[in-house]
Amino acid sequence: MGKIQLIFKKEDIQPEQMKGKVAVVFDVLFATSTITAALADGASSVIAVYDQSQAREKAKSLEEPYVLAGEDQGRTIEGFHHPLRTHLNPIVKGKHLILSTTNGTVAINRSSQADHLYTSSLLNNREMAKHLIENHNDDTVVLVCSGSSGHYTMEDFYGAGSLISYLVEKGNFELSDAAQTALLFYNGLSISPFQLLRSTRIGEVLVKAGLDEQEIKFVAQEGVLHTIGKYDPSTRQIKEVE
Repeated sequence: MGKIQLIFKKEDIQPEQMKGKVAVVFDVLFATSTITAALADGASSVIAVYDQSQAREKAKSLEEPYVLAGEDQGRTIEGFHHPLRTHLNPIVKGKHLILSTTNGTVAINRSSQADHLYTSSLLNNREMAKHLIENHNDDTVVLVCSGSSGHYTMEDFYGAGSLISYLVEKGNFELSDAAQTALLFYNGLSISPFQLLRSTRIGEVLVKAGLDEQEIKFVAQEGVLHTIGKYDPSTRQIKEVE
């Protein structure tokens, strides 16, 4: 029997303790949703970096075509593309997406010592659960909620609860108290995923800053993409699982 554990925010990740485990990182608004969509849209890979300086250094070392995208505290980094599917969809096919975000890409890097590292979102949770059951049914799976600047975020907790619901439907897992709480929250919600994401602190802040609500409506869709992103430690790239 496998185990499902949950980490509430990236600051709680102890990198050494990720060894021997399977990690799945969530940043629903928006990093892991963007990663999932970019791979579905034909990106060669996504390279998740800590910050904009690391992104620029990585760009210098790449000989293949790439796209630089990122935000810092919700603002698009100067000279970078906006890190949302609508902006990246027309330009990302056949290119490496170098992505820098305040929370999600940091959580990915802090989780990189896991034996297997994936990124997930509401968009692909159903497919992710199927993959985990087929390949990691006896492992310890750690769901990592990125959070926001040291704080827990409801959207990532909801995203984790969504994945857990699909895992327990078909798989055989023992849930930690935190994982059980996420599942209860997901199952007990009486509003739509869009309404939840729109009402979160991050959702409110981004909409007030001019974000089109259509961006939130897109990432609130469950199971519309079948892409699974997996981190390759040899290249430090997230690629689609074939």
